[in-house]
Amino acid sequence: MKLILLRHGESQWNLENRFTGWKDVSLTELGIQEAISSANNLIKKNIQISTVQTSILKRAIDTAKIVAELIKFPTEKIQYDWRLNERHYGALEGLNKSETATKYGEDQVLIWRRSYDIPPPLLNDNDKRHPKFHSKFKNIDCDLPVGESLKNVIDRLNPFWNEYFNQIKNTSGNHLIVAHSNSLRAIIKVLENLSHRDIISINIPTGVPLVYSFDKGNKLLSKEYLINENELKRKQAQIISQGKIKR
Repeated sequence: MKLILLRHGESQWNLENRFTGWKDVSLTELGIQEAISSANNLIKKNIQISTVQTSILKRAIDTAKIVAELIKFPTEKIQYDWRLNERHYGALEGLNKSETATKYGEDQVLIWRRSYDIPPPLLNDNDKRHPKFHSKFKNIDCDLPVGESLKNVIDRLNPFWNEYFNQIKNTSGNHLIVAHSNSLRAIIKVLENLSHRDIISINIPTGVPLVYSFDKGNKLLSKEYLINENELKRKQAQIISQGKIKR
């Protein structure tokens, strides 16, 4: 069995270097091309997909549908779960990362972005960015997040993950999850049994399939990004540089 994790293609707010969180934004032209490239890489590796799971945010859904159409996976069989949504960035949502670093200090923004259990400033209950004011989230039967740390994302993702992995390990074939930087980091932490410290340094590029291979006993054997090493390093360096003060 193979499990493929795919971060959505570049979104408009990725391009603008904004904290996106639960805001529904579209893919850029580059993001669309990244989704196409992801599908082509799966085809080249002859990785046939049995199930596709994604979040309920547009940038992930659009990526999943582009990939599904190209690999001939029926789009009506794509499964959706809000628990795969990106980390909610609270009061930082929509702010430019570099401008935020200038205002609060680069060290503080780095803590908000990359620490394990320190959430960003929380939204006020009457803030128009609060998820309760958006119809897409009205059927979520739990307290809606107003600012999450990675630990919070893992806590809300765990029920999904336990159910999902128990299902796919008894299902033949390969499985694709299209989600977001932090929901995928949460899965990676669980899959690889990483420490709180180790997960901080994990950077997931947009639009690059990450393939985990398992043996018949569902023991993890290997992982591989479907991209050449130089391009992977370039993309990861770009992620690291985001949010820094532009001098």
